[in-house]
Amino acid sequence: MILSPLRLRLRALSGMEPATTGTQRLRAGGSGRLWSFEKTPPGTERRTKTMARKCELTGKGVQSGHLVSHSNRKTKRKFLPNLCNVTLQSDMLNLAVRLRVSANALRSVEHRGGLDAFLIKASVEELSMNARALKRQIEKKIAGAAA
Repeated sequence: MILSPLRLRLRALSGMEPATTGTQRLRAGGSGRLWSFEKTPPGTERRTKTMARKCELTGKGVQSGHLVSHSNRKTKRKFLPNLCNVTLQSDMLNLAVRLRVSANALRSVEHRGGLDAFLIKASVEELSMNARALKRQIEKKIAGAAA
């Protein structure tokens, strides 16, 4: 985003620094890190995480390997997971949840009988932060119903 001189002056007067885009940051010698700091008024720096190519339910992520030609020449390549943006319904919480899930995990959710059953059986290590929070809420609901 290229700002006009007038907007730059207005931002300087209001105490805000001009925002930089990802391409400007790379041109300036910045790295393409996972973490980036947004430009905000001084003292209010926010840390944002870019979206990973990782399934939120199974933890399936990017793998690397070789593209092998007919002459057996090997060049590096990435195997990306088949991710889909899906809205799944939680029956216990009566809530619709948007998740970024692999097609394989979507089949597993259907096989196990829904999102709630899948999260109850899933191990915490492979779940994303959103899915862990959902799992905790479901476990609390089950514990409350049992008591």
